[in-house]
Amino acid sequence: MTSLLSNIRVLDLSRILSGPWATQMLADFGADVIKVERPGTGDDVRHQGAQLKDREGHPTAERTVFLALNRGKRSIAIDMASQEGQDLIRRLAATADVVVENFKAGDLARYGLDHVALRAINPRIVYCSISGFGQTGPYSHLPGYDLVFQAMSGLMSLTGVPEGQPGAGPQRTGYPISDTTAGFYASIGILAALHHRDTVSGTGQFIDLAMLDAQVAAMSSMAMSYVVAGEMPQRVGIRSQLTCPYQDFDCADGQVMIAVGNDKQYQQLCTDVLERPDLATDPRYTTTPLRVQNREQLVPVIADILRTRSVDHWMASLRAANVPAGPINDFAQVLNDPQIRHREVLQQVPHTLSGTMPFIGNPLKFSDTPVTYHRGPPLLGEHTAEVLRELLDMDDPTIAALQKQGVVA
Repeated sequence: MTSLLSNIRVLDLSRILSGPWATQMLADFGADVIKVERPGTGDDVRHQGAQLKDREGHPTAERTVFLALNRGKRSIAIDMASQEGQDLIRRLAATADVVVENFKAGDLARYGLDHVALRAINPRIVYCSISGFGQTGPYSHLPGYDLVFQAMSGLMSLTGVPEGQPGAGPQRTGYPISDTTAGFYASIGILAALHHRDTVSGTGQFIDLAMLDAQVAAMSSMAMSYVVAGEMPQRVGIRSQLTCPYQDFDCADGQVMIAVGNDKQYQQLCTDVLERPDLATDPRYTTTPLRVQNREQLVPVIADILRTRSVDHWMASLRAANVPAGPINDFAQVLNDPQIRHREVLQQVPHTLSGTMPFIGNPLKFSDTPVTYHRGPPLLGEHTAEVLRELLDMDDPTIAALQKQGVVA
């Protein structure tokens, strides 16, 4: 079966997280993604996370952060700092539909690998540049990582324990959300630009994506209260600023999250779950604004009731009453959840060293072109010779000479 992007080739010059997250999405959709890495060391995240074990159970040099971001790709190790390496990348760009990079603004222009140079070679290229602050502006030359953008975007001002409570202060999210958000925006932008190329213009274009811009944009549902009304969103911990009850609650043996989004759900919670119909009709709590206004009186009453029974008891009652709720799971509980198992979120893919390896699959379920996984995350330079033969018509002696010079590995 033909995949969604089986006719698309991506030259992936990115590393760390945001770019590889985007190009892995394209690989999941069937694109031929060629990942260019530094000989000897490769992508920085090859050295982060737990070690993959081989077929005999021995630890390998492959680590989980790289494995999570690079399935479906072919790795080619090229010394980008050498003139010969730059020439190879330009030749590969001539065969590509998409180029993705996440160097600091202006870095690749020094090597003749910026969008102007590569689109002069191949006008059909969609060139996506992901950087911390974008290609223009007073911060464009600065480096940055996820933590910086969580802070600067305002995200940390909304995340963490409220002022006046123990442990108060801003906190980061539990995963690199700024990188992932930028990666999602990049994949969307690339697909849109390919569609425009193939249906309207016939030519590619340049996409300038800043991680800071992406994280601010992703928070617009919260930022708009300030933008439109001048009301500054506050850090309120787990609970919602907009509705109530919408937070964590202790049970006899664990915790649950209850996310009441409207008045009907609140009434069902009170009558069918808590068996307190008086709370449903209490004039202090009949509407969402009133419940938010009077949360300090309402939440302790609900909390006292929920402490009396187990998580399993309350989850069964909440689901039967159609009240949005869920347990606070660790990853073992996540992967054993019957819904997650039914949706086949945990997948297996071939791997050169381990035979197969588990991974978290793509959540998109296409009716006609399902996502399939034929290739695991590559070893460093695993496909160098294969790609040079296939795309540049190089013979083995030529490849061997480049290897001896240290241009490729």
